[in-house]
Amino acid sequence: MKTFLTIIFFSAAAFCQTFTFDFSFGKFQKASSFYLNSAGFLFITDSGNDKLYKYDTLGTYVIETGGYGWKEAAFDNPIDVFATPLNIYVADKNNHRIERFDKDLNFISQLSTREGENRDEQFGYPLGCATSTQGDLFILDSENKRVLKFDLFGNFIQNFGGIDAGSFSLNNPAHLAVSASDKIFVIDRSNIIVFDNYGNGLTKIETGLNLKGMKINFSFLTINTDSEIYFADLSVPEFELKKVNMIGLDYKPGFVTSIMQKNKIYVLTEKEILVFTSIK
Repeated sequence: MKTFLTIIFFSAAAFCQTFTFDFSFGKFQKASSFYLNSAGFLFITDSGNDKLYKYDTLGTYVIETGGYGWKEAAFDNPIDVFATPLNIYVADKNNHRIERFDKDLNFISQLSTREGENRDEQFGYPLGCATSTQGDLFILDSENKRVLKFDLFGNFIQNFGGIDAGSFSLNNPAHLAVSASDKIFVIDRSNIIVFDNYGNGLTKIETGLNLKGMKINFSFLTINTDSEIYFADLSVPEFELKKVNMIGLDYKPGFVTSIMQKNKIYVLTEKEILVFTSIK
């Protein structure tokens, strides 16, 4: 059954949670995505030079891998990254695959089905990837406008959100994230469409925003436009999308995506990572 979720925007300054600019780090050509794992490391994809970077949360560079190509540990437009404590997944868009690395960025495996015979499991130009708490891998397939689900071993399970999904069909999907309760959130134009772990459509959140990015870290979902960030605590029953009041930054870099962790927000721009701290 189709459900449209009414969301509450706290846009007045009195109801915004305020974060002040703390510091920045990194030097990227055209950063496309990042993720913060529970071990406290940030992984960043740079589509400008086809690299994958690892930093700690203090801004210390650790290691990198990649470079343009189609062989193992190479990329052609790495567009998204997702990280667990042990595994790093990269959506290698123009190579039509998901590459998996260990925490030290050593190549482990890749998943590519575009040239396979089973049309149900084919994906091309992937825009996002994330795993569930059970280890299932979800891939945002931009070529066929749907989500695919594979198990821990790379075996195809199902696809959903395609043209047969009715009111939950994806029209222009751009970003994917998976919550701690294994709900799949997909940005589709200005909407956020939510599915359960089995691909059933749950709700459509109409934001009216020109959305550029979305991440889920622990219980916090963040979405952003070029210049604004909103967050929701997914651990509470009512979905309330609150605007972040950001101060202390004297220029407008253009936000790619953002991650909230406790009293900090990490904001990715194409050139660097900005760190903001709450001043409740």
